[in-house]
Amino acid sequence: MAASTETLTAERILEATEEVLRRYGPAKANVVDVARALGVSHGSVYRHFRTKAALREAVTERWLSRTEVALAELTEAPGPRAPQKLHDWFATLFEAKRHKAGDDPELFATYNVLIDENSGVVDRHLEVLIGQVRTIVEEGTREAEFTAPDPEATARALFYATARFHDPAYAPEWRRPAIDTEFESVVGLLLRGLRP
Repeated sequence: MAASTETLTAERILEATEEVLRRYGPAKANVVDVARALGVSHGSVYRHFRTKAALREAVTERWLSRTEVALAELTEAPGPRAPQKLHDWFATLFEAKRHKAGDDPELFATYNVLIDENSGVVDRHLEVLIGQVRTIVEEGTREAEFTAPDPEATARALFYATARFHDPAYAPEWRRPAIDTEFESVVGLLLRGLRP
């Protein structure tokens, strides 16, 4: 498919990059492959993303933001009380990460490469997620469903206490038959600890 540089957008480049990463993996995918998939010169891609690293960060940020958006909708939704909302938030995060690891292994590998490169994308993603947990903790505290004198510290503690269910380092464990039971045990214990 040939494309002119006038119709080339960052979004189209990111879509093509995801496909190239799936096809070749993070170690072999390059800007020339992306340009070829779009039917443009590699210089056209570089006009939108100055380096290969910038392109990889942007595609990872786009990929991670999908989870952030789904969790933001849950965080902001009126409806379940804070304990249920917090449980559902962690369950949604766990399912999203588990699906990314199993359904999109090439992009999941890219995510892990970026962690190894100490990418700021991952740090920003974690801060967004912790901020969402803090919002739910604050809601629960206002409604006297949680005791959390320091919602920020509580949110961080909850997030890191559940790391086994969302940190990519634990991805091989997510296929174990008992993992869902273990998730419920951990989240249940944390919720009981927040009760007034």
